[in-house]
Amino acid sequence: MTDTTELSKAYEPSEVEARWYNHWLERDYFRAEAPSSKPPFSIVLPPPNVTGSLHIGHALTATIQDILTRWKRMSGFNALWLPGTDHAGIATQMVVEKELKKTEGKSRHDLGREAFLERVWTWKGKFGARIGEQHRYLGASLDWSRERFTMDEQSSAAVREVFVRLYEEGLMYRAQKLINWCPSCRTALSDLEVEHEEKNGSLWHIRYPVKGTERFLTVATTRPETLLGDTAVAVHPEDPRYQDLIGKSVALPLTDREIPVIADAELVNMEFGTGVVKVTPAHDFNDYQTGLRHKLPMLSILDEAARMTKDTGKYAGVERTEARKQVLADLTEQGLLEKEEPHKLNVGTCQRCATVVEPRLSPQWFIKIEPLAKPAIQAVEEGRTKFVPESWTNTYFHWMNNIHDWCVSRQLWWGHQIPAWYCAACTPAEERSKDTADVIVSRTAPESCPKCGGKELTQDPDVLDTWFSSALWPFSTLGWPKQTADLQTFYPTSVMETGHDIIFFWVARMMMMGLHFMDDVPFRTVYLHAMVRDEKGEKMSKTKGNVIDPLDVILGAKADALQPSLRNRFPQGMPAHGADALRFTLASLTQQGRDIKLSMDRLGGYKAFCNKLWNASRFALMNMGDFNLDKTPLEGRKLTLADRWILSRLQKATEQTRASLEAFGFAEAASTLYQFLWAEFCDWYIELAKGSLYGEDAEAKDTTRAVLVTCLDRILRLMHPFMPFITEEIWQKLPMSRPTESICIAAYPEPETAWVDAAAEGEMAPVIAAIEGLRTLRGESNLPPSAKVKAVVQSPDATTRELLERWRAYLMPLAGLSEVVVGPRAPSLRRRRRS
Repeated sequence: MTDTTELSKAYEPSEVEARWYNHWLERDYFRAEAPSSKPPFSIVLPPPNVTGSLHIGHALTATIQDILTRWKRMSGFNALWLPGTDHAGIATQMVVEKELKKTEGKSRHDLGREAFLERVWTWKGKFGARIGEQHRYLGASLDWSRERFTMDEQSSAAVREVFVRLYEEGLMYRAQKLINWCPSCRTALSDLEVEHEEKNGSLWHIRYPVKGTERFLTVATTRPETLLGDTAVAVHPEDPRYQDLIGKSVALPLTDREIPVIADAELVNMEFGTGVVKVTPAHDFNDYQTGLRHKLPMLSILDEAARMTKDTGKYAGVERTEARKQVLADLTEQGLLEKEEPHKLNVGTCQRCATVVEPRLSPQWFIKIEPLAKPAIQAVEEGRTKFVPESWTNTYFHWMNNIHDWCVSRQLWWGHQIPAWYCAACTPAEERSKDTADVIVSRTAPESCPKCGGKELTQDPDVLDTWFSSALWPFSTLGWPKQTADLQTFYPTSVMETGHDIIFFWVARMMMMGLHFMDDVPFRTVYLHAMVRDEKGEKMSKTKGNVIDPLDVILGAKADALQPSLRNRFPQGMPAHGADALRFTLASLTQQGRDIKLSMDRLGGYKAFCNKLWNASRFALMNMGDFNLDKTPLEGRKLTLADRWILSRLQKATEQTRASLEAFGFAEAASTLYQFLWAEFCDWYIELAKGSLYGEDAEAKDTTRAVLVTCLDRILRLMHPFMPFITEEIWQKLPMSRPTESICIAAYPEPETAWVDAAAEGEMAPVIAAIEGLRTLRGESNLPPSAKVKAVVQSPDATTRELLERWRAYLMPLAGLSEVVVGPRAPSLRRRRRS
């Protein structure tokens, strides 16, 4: 698709970018091969939730991964960037349920499980392609032939295989334990899905009468309604105030039950509150452990919707917040509420719906994590997987060394249904919540019970945590459990690039599963990028109205479609900046360990950078005539100082860019490219080249043309991973032959050591300094650009004077001079005059 016609006068990103992506796809430039003689490089895209659309954080992920993939592809690697989306269990189910309620006034229970899941699949088919379309606008060079979904048949087969193997190895088990429960989503949550926030609350002091005495034990609690589930009160064994009461009983307020006074040094802090703690094992994680130590009864007094159960008598069916009011009123009436005082609370809420989470005793499926965590810790200790920035290594170790068993079951319908069945004869429904329940775990649905031969089998209704299938992503996407060519070629993957906020959710779990099932780490490097914030440094959120949609930046948007903060900034609508400008902005701001403050001014500045590249290229092409680099190559031509200097600077830029990419220094690489193109190639070389381009010396003119085309070819290839669209557009128009049809599969520039020219750089330095100094004087003197002036340039150094004399042909036009005198002494003030 070579076209050596001139570039259009103005750079229009929407026109340029719309053309090239389909061209790349049609020619399969992004497709990796397995097997291949090329060295492999692979990245699996962190699968975005199928529910949504890309936000600016996704745009950062796509930019960084595409830079790496395009760079490696151009560097001769068999580069695979594998796309996919996540089924997002809770989020997707909530979206479809809300739509069902809004449009038909029905709940999922009205439809039934099978019909509801058909609705979800229909919804996924209708809206699930949005993310892929947005990645295309960004220029992401993903291998779409390998696109995956966490609930496609291949992923589902991998999920079933992992579940069954873990069960057979004794690492997957079902037990009734205390877990985090969302009363709104009606499902278990992992610790990582609970967000904690400090809020103002109260500490209530409640009297518990000691049986057989006139004494009371006063407990301090933040949740008085849960006292109905107390099964003990605890004191410290060394607390002299209460040692004589250990082993006695107290009357549990508002009930007819008696509960024991126990001693527990782990639970009770003598210095906090009254030194007496109510123990509610079924509704508090610390109390749960206490209950296990002392073999206490565990009474659940809240149902799945956080309403009081039938065992709570008069409070049955009352929602927890209202129950608190009633309990406090009754305690006050009976004279058992001693006092209330302000207290700071650490409140856990559901990450999805912000409902206050309830600890709940529930039968769930768990994975024994410790045997999986040890090899994952060792792999990082041995350097088999490295974290960039390295500081995240300690964060990873801290979490992995304090990890708990993973609750993987969720009480949802959308997701991978757990491959476990119950026999009606062996395990009646009422027995299935017990740890001793018989369960049949199988890769396929069993026809009969292996124990009794019964045919009445019921599959466990729960589904697996979304992160379970995501934990298998690096190998399930490549075909596991089958031993595919993709798996042999691309596993372990080369880089896992993601946000540091999911190091626990995802990275650690992929490490554990990859090592256990593939006997190797899932990736060699983990690059954790920073969070993207607004230009004030605030986290982006719809509530704050500061969310930036990457497509609004790329394509432009009307004012009424923007978030409030951007609407104020762009009352006439946001202009189209283009994908290249957005990508280069994100790359230039990506410094290790620092959050990104996305400034709209910076976006505008890098749009101007795209214009600079366009205009410089257009100038060069307009001055090519019938020149072709193949007919008039650079080699063997007599180069000027400016030619030698720019080629030497290009060599330095090549070295620095490659070194920065190797070190994941995206901001440094972007800065190198920016400085070379703008400050050296455009501001200096093109200006210096005009003398020969506009002169009568045909040989000098062709030499300058050869240098211009050579430099543009290299700088475009260096910049292509950052700005794929504009570089392809310009590269296709350069007057030269190309070994490849597209820049995206052209060779990434390697250093040309023959171009290193310290002498040329040394000679140019005083010339540039003199021109800059003269330009500054002109500006300070308010001289119009058209005015030609006489200049006297003084330097005590004889070498510098000689260089300035030798290269006065550069000084004169670039400084706007009619005459220049170079001398060793500055003229006196009396003799200096404007000429």
